[in-house]
Amino acid sequence: MTGNPQADIGDVYAWTASEGDRLNLGMTVVGHTFSDRLQYIFRIDSGKAFGRTTASTEIICRFPAPKMASCQLGTVDSVEGDASDAEGLESRNGHFRLFAGLRDDPFYNNVKGSLAAYGVVLAALKSGAAQPDEAGCPQLDEETIAKVGDQWRHTDGGPATNLLANWTASAIVVSVDLAVVSKGGAILAVRGSSTTSAKTLDQMARPFVGNTLLGVSPFSTDDASGDEREAFNTASAKARMSYMARIEKSLAFQDSLDGKCGNQLLTERSPAPAQRYHALATMFVDDRLWVNSAARVCRQFLAVELASLAKLSQFDGDCGGRSPTYDTPNMWRSLLVSGTTHGIAWDGLRGDEYPASATIFPFLAPPDPKGVDH
Repeated sequence: MTGNPQADIGDVYAWTASEGDRLNLGMTVVGHTFSDRLQYIFRIDSGKAFGRTTASTEIICRFPAPKMASCQLGTVDSVEGDASDAEGLESRNGHFRLFAGLRDDPFYNNVKGSLAAYGVVLAALKSGAAQPDEAGCPQLDEETIAKVGDQWRHTDGGPATNLLANWTASAIVVSVDLAVVSKGGAILAVRGSSTTSAKTLDQMARPFVGNTLLGVSPFSTDDASGDEREAFNTASAKARMSYMARIEKSLAFQDSLDGKCGNQLLTERSPAPAQRYHALATMFVDDRLWVNSAARVCRQFLAVELASLAKLSQFDGDCGGRSPTYDTPNMWRSLLVSGTTHGIAWDGLRGDEYPASATIFPFLAPPDPKGVDH
């Protein structure tokens, strides 16, 4: 996140086409226009196994004028022109197709309900009604657990509402030949960034890392939290290691929300309390979307991580990454709260108002005529 809406990345998507020949990529930007002073980059690392990449390819897009896109795929291909039509533009050598324009971002979140649920836990800790265990996970009683669930599934006491409803954002969408971006192997790691010639302004891969796992508390808006999130989003891979303890503390908080400490994804890897959240924090510090490009089926968010780290063989043939059609918010919460892979509607929501497509370019739905600028 950054104070410049033209540089502020909302979401990043990466998944394989069902035909098995292309990688689909999407990046939404909060501002309703792209900056002529920035470049927007998809970085695709590739390797033969999760966590070990040996080659990298970048797709760099610039916007020198309104409705004028200029994108370069490494040294092998490029495209230039107005890419705002839904059909997009085919690159000179046919290696990728580009769309750049306004779209509906399909991310959804009952933020008010989440804040209310988190507030219940924080109040219990402050009053002494809840005490953290040796790993830092708040131990909640039955009454508090019930209050958490009730607040989470509602908004201001009524039905759950999506704070991001009708979210119109600028979107860069690319469908690129896998052969060009998988030189190191079939396992890909994707990150999106916005940069000047001198520095990175924002970078993102997985959702929720900044707004939920960093800051004084989830979705906190104080200046210190904003500074921490911005610093993380612009840090190098090595510098991000300094955020391990902070993320481990946040993971302990998420683990408490169903009243069962120690059932979060990967907690069984570290039985010692001090190390309980280390494996998952390590995964989040390396913030990239991992895609198994050998797979033609894409159903599960974090499937590559689940297959490689949690040894869940049922996800060996899933591309993972993040398709815009995934129930990502609920999948993410299920893994962090209860260690399950099925998406429980924790915050009472099941999807966006305008469903996206995983197969029809440019994948994200057209913007609502009364779209909201978030």
